[in-house]
Amino acid sequence: MSIVQTAAAALRPVVVGVDVGGTKVLAAEVSPEGEVLRVARRRTPGRRVEEALVETAMDEAVAEVVAGRRLGGVGVAAAGFVDAAGERVAFAPHLPWRGRRVRAHLAERWRVPVLLDNDANCAARAEASYGAAVGADDALVLTLGTGIGGAVLLDGALHRGSNGMAGEFGHMQVVPDGRGCECGGSGCWEQYSSGNALVRHAAAALADGATGALADLVAASDDGLTGPLVTQAAEQDDPVAVAAFASVGDWLGVGVANLVAAFDPAVVVVGGGVSAAGDLLLAPARVALERSLVASTERVVPPLLEARFGPEAGVVGAASMVRDALGRTPRTRRRSRRRRPT
Repeated sequence: MSIVQTAAAALRPVVVGVDVGGTKVLAAEVSPEGEVLRVARRRTPGRRVEEALVETAMDEAVAEVVAGRRLGGVGVAAAGFVDAAGERVAFAPHLPWRGRRVRAHLAERWRVPVLLDNDANCAARAEASYGAAVGADDALVLTLGTGIGGAVLLDGALHRGSNGMAGEFGHMQVVPDGRGCECGGSGCWEQYSSGNALVRHAAAALADGATGALADLVAASDDGLTGPLVTQAAEQDDPVAVAAFASVGDWLGVGVANLVAAFDPAVVVVGGGVSAAGDLLLAPARVALERSLVASTERVVPPLLEARFGPEAGVVGAASMVRDALGRTPRTRRRSRRRRPT
């Protein structure tokens, strides 16, 4: 890049993607090619936190990413049910927003264009444009974090549903009268396959007196037992951590088998924070998918792939969404066949 090009890039308004989850806010500057250039993170206390604390965390993260430059627009990926108009968070099990006109509120707060969508839809946009779902007209994208998010791509387009809420797979009931869920229901899939489920499984074993690498890591941590610690211990072959991933992965495969039976996608992409564990999660999930899928020997079973962007998919897709809306730079690597804008 020449000196002139570098100077021009420095003057260009910054487009930021923000992913608001159950326990964190992640903000990032994203290039037109889907490259994450600058990142800021803030922790949040979870679903019972006051709305003002979540928005303050968002303010701080966006300001850190912008770093004194001019803000051009913000795309927000929210871990909740976003209406078809992209205006309201109608329901958010892990966030304080319930029926709030979040898009307009944040646009007024930041005084720039703001676009809003579900975090899994944003992740699907990122993976379809730049990642593991490039070239697949029919795909499912799942995000495993605090809970489970999902998105459906049909004929190259994001399928939103009549209310804008398609893909909320985490709240499918898989165990009648099962474990209670933050959504108010019971037996939801995300209670058995998610970051919360991973930690819960490991915590139960430690409470029973299990020892090993995970117990040592937890004892040395100021934060107690967390998903990343379970991942770290599993990479050291700690039996408690490996068993936790085996359980979460098995439930993941069972749920994916049901989705494949319904949608028959070419590929299933798994992202979110838990996906950073790679095959620790996906290997047992692939076994369970083959075992659980009807007529698995008579069909092509779709590959179960780790997302390219992992926990950053939401911010990449959110930034891409607002960049397209602003019309400054079209996304690269568009698919040539039957491609419609999402």
